[in-house]
Amino acid sequence: MRERVLRREQILDVPLAEAFEFFSRAENLESITPPLLRFQIVDAPAEMRKGSLIRYRLRLRGIPIGWRTRIEEWDPPHGFVDRQLRGPYGLWHHTHTFEAIGESRTRMVDIVRYGHRFGPLGTVAEHLLVRRDIERIFDFRRDSIAAQITKGLPA
Repeated sequence: MRERVLRREQILDVPLAEAFEFFSRAENLESITPPLLRFQIVDAPAEMRKGSLIRYRLRLRGIPIGWRTRIEEWDPPHGFVDRQLRGPYGLWHHTHTFEAIGESRTRMVDIVRYGHRFGPLGTVAEHLLVRRDIERIFDFRRDSIAAQITKGLPA
């Protein structure tokens, strides 16, 4: 499996603790995921920590997908890592880091390591669809986060 990496960085106009709080709550994922994916949390703990399991349902290109992740690292308010246990990718390892920029701004960095399962066919799909889809999801996420911050992040 060939590993790919997507890195995104965004400056948030909220303090570090507030940014981390928003992203550490699984229910907030729905508001920053494109509606086309019909993303739903099936099961998530009320409070995240290392080892927490989260189950989602979504649609990728119209195909229903179950997705299960585990929080591999938990370092409030500086970051966390979630890894796919079951889902559409052969590898999905998402590192979220947060860094204070002064008292009222935060640098957020997402690093997603991902890969497919399907040999040469998967490589073709990755070139034609997967990379573009992941970039679009993270573009939507960037824009929706920016819009929510101007209104104040929901808790």
